[in-house]
Amino acid sequence: MTNNLYIDTRGNVKDPISFTEAIVKGLAQGGGLFVPESLPTFTLDQIVELAKLPYAQRAAKVYQAFDTDLDDQTIERLMAATYGDAFDTEEICPITSLDDDTHVLELWHGPTSAFKDMALQCLPYFFSESAAQLREKGVIDNTFLILVATSGDTGKAALEGFKDKEGIQIAVMYPDGGVSDIQYKQMATQGGSNVDVWAVTGNFDDCQTGAKNVFDDEAFNQRLMDEHKVALSSANSINWGRLLPQVVYYISTYGTLVEQGKIKAGDPIDVCVPTGNFGNILAAWYAKQLGTPIDKLICASNENRILTDFITTGTYDIRDREFILTPSPSMDILVSSNVERQLFELSGRNSDAIAQWMKDLKENKCFTIDDVTREKLQAEFKAGSVDSETCLETIKETLEAHDYLVDPHTAVAVKVAQQQRGENPVVIASTAHWAKFGDNVYKALHGLKSTDELPAEVAALTGCQLNELIAKETGHANIPQGLAELDQKPIRFTTVIEGTTDAIEAAVEGFTN
Repeated sequence: MTNNLYIDTRGNVKDPISFTEAIVKGLAQGGGLFVPESLPTFTLDQIVELAKLPYAQRAAKVYQAFDTDLDDQTIERLMAATYGDAFDTEEICPITSLDDDTHVLELWHGPTSAFKDMALQCLPYFFSESAAQLREKGVIDNTFLILVATSGDTGKAALEGFKDKEGIQIAVMYPDGGVSDIQYKQMATQGGSNVDVWAVTGNFDDCQTGAKNVFDDEAFNQRLMDEHKVALSSANSINWGRLLPQVVYYISTYGTLVEQGKIKAGDPIDVCVPTGNFGNILAAWYAKQLGTPIDKLICASNENRILTDFITTGTYDIRDREFILTPSPSMDILVSSNVERQLFELSGRNSDAIAQWMKDLKENKCFTIDDVTREKLQAEFKAGSVDSETCLETIKETLEAHDYLVDPHTAVAVKVAQQQRGENPVVIASTAHWAKFGDNVYKALHGLKSTDELPAEVAALTGCQLNELIAKETGHANIPQGLAELDQKPIRFTTVIEGTTDAIEAAVEGFTN
């Protein structure tokens, strides 16, 4: 039997590759992204039955349906290792209902208190297993360096997932001064003998573009292989192994809502996702294609509203767009990588169109999709954005109305869901624990503007001390242990590099040596 193979969105990889190869490669030659040749489907009964299983088994069932080249027992073993003691609840991603028709999917119960754990606890296990099997088959004979660009949460989650994994090094780049104090300390104190962290002069798009340029530099990659037997790969959401675990939790959530009696089997739901790189909401779209009764996908943006404007107009234009630092820094992104996968699917898998649009974006910083693809996009998605002050106001409003404390990213989704929802129940993806962004949560609760300075006595507190103050004031004392203990950990990484291709490549070679 032939396993499901993977194809390249830009058509540069002529022969489809296996699941294990797609995982270890991460990015296709020429910059394209891998997607499966075919998608499985689940019946409504199967989705409802999944909710009766432990979460690790739900995830295994979804992976097995994709007919990978890993056997069922291996998948079950890897999922059991993934969704176990690293999470602080057996539910893994529990649902809190604000009212009868508004449900919050809490995706932050993993070791780094952000939704990235849902995938980045999973990917390293599957990456290591895939690499080992490919070595046994003689397909590869190298080790790997995982190069990650992060706007805040991916970096720590990837470091935590890949630390001390055999045959793998991981280097993370984040925008210098562009992450919260807690996010910075999470990365700068990271343990592990195979990890490195670099602050990059510039913003997240500089980090992401720099990383892509390094992946695209064939001469550099060949030199790494020839001199060090090292291949670059990615743990960003450009890797299919990052996206598939996210598909799982949307399928799982629907079944759970039915199991809990909050919806009837077959009733449609809307899903609202705060997103910058489009991976999290794309996962919900794939869950819909697999049979989950999802109606509208609501894309929630902050002031960097590139996705909202794109969905509204069909034109992706960053030529004169200012990059704005907001209270929700993980969404401060202008170049959203997973839009490419979405357009590939909606255009009828037209790799020529994708290659041209991505070329236009790189060279002209703008592209416009055809009318048919735009209509399909608008039929699937609704979109809205909120400014920074509305984001902070929503944190306070949500606490007062529901005694529920949200982080700034979730607040963006809460407000956009209120603005864009229809008659269906809505699931809001909550992407981080509030304590990762204590400075802006404090501002929200005390009626300060996002641009206001904290009072001197508050500004003097560390991120951990500020979280303790917020917990005391609100009665929400559920600060995860990993965040509460950051002040006791030594800072390991202080390197700052330029965001140029040459500077990143020099840092990679220095780390490899």
